[in-house]
Amino acid sequence: MKYKLFLLALFYVSLGHAAGFAAGQQLQLSSPDSRLKVGVTVAEDITYSVSFKNQPVLLPSGISITLDKLALGKKSKIKKTASRKTPDFNELTVSFEDYFTLVFRAYNEGIAYRFITSFEGNVKVISEQADFNLAGKPSAILQQTDTYTTWEGPYIKFSSTDFISEGKRATTPALFDHTDQPVKILIAEADVWDYPGMYIQKKEGKFTGDWAKYPAKTEMGSWGNFVSVVKERADFLADTKGKRAYPWRVIIVTDEDKALLNNHLIAKLAQPSLIKDAAWIKPGKAAWEWWHDALLPGAHIPSGMPNRNTALYNYYVDFAADYDLEYMMIDAGWSNNYDVTKVNPKLDVKEVIRRAKDKKVGVFLWCVASTIMKDLDHSLDFIQSLGAAGIKVDFFDRDDQLAMQWMEQIAKAAAERKIMVDFHGCTKPSGMEVTYPNIVNYEAVRGAESDKWDYSINPDYHLLVPFIRMLAGPFDYTPGAMRNKTKAAFKPIDPGLPSGQGTRCHELAMYVIFNQPLAMLSDSPVEYVKYPDIMKFLSIVPTVFDETRPLAGKIGEYALMAKRKGRDWYVGAMTNWNERTVSLDFSFLPSGKRYTAVIYTDGKDANVNAEHYEHKIITVDAKTKMELKLASGGGAAIYIQP
Repeated sequence: MKYKLFLLALFYVSLGHAAGFAAGQQLQLSSPDSRLKVGVTVAEDITYSVSFKNQPVLLPSGISITLDKLALGKKSKIKKTASRKTPDFNELTVSFEDYFTLVFRAYNEGIAYRFITSFEGNVKVISEQADFNLAGKPSAILQQTDTYTTWEGPYIKFSSTDFISEGKRATTPALFDHTDQPVKILIAEADVWDYPGMYIQKKEGKFTGDWAKYPAKTEMGSWGNFVSVVKERADFLADTKGKRAYPWRVIIVTDEDKALLNNHLIAKLAQPSLIKDAAWIKPGKAAWEWWHDALLPGAHIPSGMPNRNTALYNYYVDFAADYDLEYMMIDAGWSNNYDVTKVNPKLDVKEVIRRAKDKKVGVFLWCVASTIMKDLDHSLDFIQSLGAAGIKVDFFDRDDQLAMQWMEQIAKAAAERKIMVDFHGCTKPSGMEVTYPNIVNYEAVRGAESDKWDYSINPDYHLLVPFIRMLAGPFDYTPGAMRNKTKAAFKPIDPGLPSGQGTRCHELAMYVIFNQPLAMLSDSPVEYVKYPDIMKFLSIVPTVFDETRPLAGKIGEYALMAKRKGRDWYVGAMTNWNERTVSLDFSFLPSGKRYTAVIYTDGKDANVNAEHYEHKIITVDAKTKMELKLASGGGAAIYIQP
């Protein structure tokens, strides 16, 4: 108790409430519901503090940007301040004499700040200070990395920040949890353009932002020798326009785990869409050959990776058309990895795409980021000439300023040609998909591909991703495994037909719970067609929704969500390796109406055979309640229609 009072006293000192506080101007901002409060102190340095429900979340934390011209936030003098209120956020704008502005926003979901500069010409950003001086010693769940090249690692749990190594880098969003208050804090960023992505590091007990410096020398290397690898870095972060807005630094705060399942603060902070007519952008589900090695056991045509030809892809197109899937994803192998215009002679890709269009199926084509960036216009013109609906752009493996420029250039050039984009081997989203909605997904998650190699993406992991990574934006986990295994039975398989960890219904629930505007059906078509009832669900479930209701959830343990598309509702429930029963209350439905609910639940013996499930159809209304029994690694999926 004494320690809490000490922290609270420190926080109020930072707001300037304590008598005899050192010289400096004190500014304050509150969220619309007044639960979040921000205190800003402008003195020799600029610091800010955050409280939630009168409990300190961040103690005084320094912010600044050092340019080649001057240091913003060091001995800076306020010129004027302004504030405004909107239904969604309250805003404080602080203008300084040194041609820069600081903007703070407080939403009910969290707070954010950004620098805006108005210098002539270009500037070099030498460094940025973004400190996050967390109150107390919360537990943490971090995706740590020694490089600036991956966002696909497992999450590591720490019972206290004391156990996090000094200098160790972690991706964002990064989760910290004060279980005693309780309050959850996520450090993130939004609206990143022409600037490196932010990581965090522990330094002298505090957490601070960390960024990849500008690449001074690169060469082709890494996997396949087609990845642009940084060999030397410059002594600055970015060479950029003097008149610009810098990325938002974001602190998401809540005392409800389930609220994280529907937190879209990062998207709210993004720039509005630059695509005036977006009617051609259509999210959907896709058949996909890569995860299961293009194997079609028992099919009437040769299959497997050596047989990726016109006949094989026509088979996938027919499967997509038969089950109302909007797309077919053709992965690596359709063209030369170093030149997309050199098409695999076994494959008449233009004819496959033409035939698919006749069946109302669009086709995405895989390509390498560095390959198409050699001549972006020529590469995209060729892909457009084939009639492709979209591209899957892979192997960025960086998020320094140059790589972030590539992503923007690809999104813009693709939009000009009405081509959708699925980014892979890339950094996490930060709102670019809002500005360019033709970006229909990102990877930046340890996805189903890892089932081929290790045990890392198990139900325990599946119940972390929606509470952490999903807050950044959509992710291409590529669900749909039909060979479902218990914890005891699972073994990685590569090459061949891999399995998924958890039950069949756990896998189905991902299509409701995970945010994936372009969603893969990763398994073999011959496996799906054995289960017409499963395919009825996978055919009908949307990939974007009109409304989301998080019904229950606990980080790393379970999630229960209801989502609406038009008049129809969809429910997903998932648990970690611990079996449990969750209560489902249908009060999210409009009152006075009866609905048909098609329900998929774990079979009674799903703890032994994870493929077993039960399927039933019942009538429900807003007063209906039921208990969902979830097996170890289990789940449930429901679609509800008037």
